[in-house]
Amino acid sequence: MVKAIINYLRNYSDKYHHPMEDLIYAYYLKFRVVPDEVAIRLSREHKRLKEVTVELHDLIEMVLLDAIVPKEQCLEKLSNFVEMQVAHLMYEESQILPAIRESLSADDWSSLQQQWKHNHYEDPLFGDNVGEEYKALAERINSKK
Repeated sequence: MVKAIINYLRNYSDKYHHPMEDLIYAYYLKFRVVPDEVAIRLSREHKRLKEVTVELHDLIEMVLLDAIVPKEQCLEKLSNFVEMQVAHLMYEESQILPAIRESLSADDWSSLQQQWKHNHYEDPLFGDNVGEEYKALAERINSKK
């Protein structure tokens, strides 16, 4: 189950979701004055989340291949991963997204849509057509309740 979650984050968030956020935020920053630390935080977090996701993916692969990995190491990496994800989402929801919503016009969004290279990519988990892999994952999760 953890592998499926990590695969989703690697295949969607790291390749499409975070780059889209970075594009939107870079556009937002062109017309706004914010402290340097604020300006670079989002892309820095996206880069670090990608690194941590790859590290956790590799660790999970080792475990699934029956490599001997200390339980404490697995728990620590997983705990750090979850903490980073939660902190990142809280930052976006409380700071970044409200500022963007308040500032960007319909014309801004139209311009951004034209700049986005992956116009037709759909989120395989939360989009209109949920991928079979994620339907199966949802069924597994729901059967554990």
